[in-house]
Amino acid sequence: MSLENAPDEVKLAVDLIMLLEENRVSAKTVLGALDIIKRDYENKLKNAQPDAPRSEE
Repeated sequence: MSLENAPDEVKLAVDLIMLLEENRVSAKTVLGALDIIKRDYENKLKNAQPDAPRSEE
């Protein structure tokens, strides 16, 4: 399956998985970091200006 036409979030996920696997980051570390990242980006969405661009979910 080609990623050429995949949504941006799928492309980003694939890139991140490859980066993490190449650097042999443990699953526990990855999941902990993802929790932090998710909270951070959820806060950014909450605090964003009404006219600021938001990604579609």
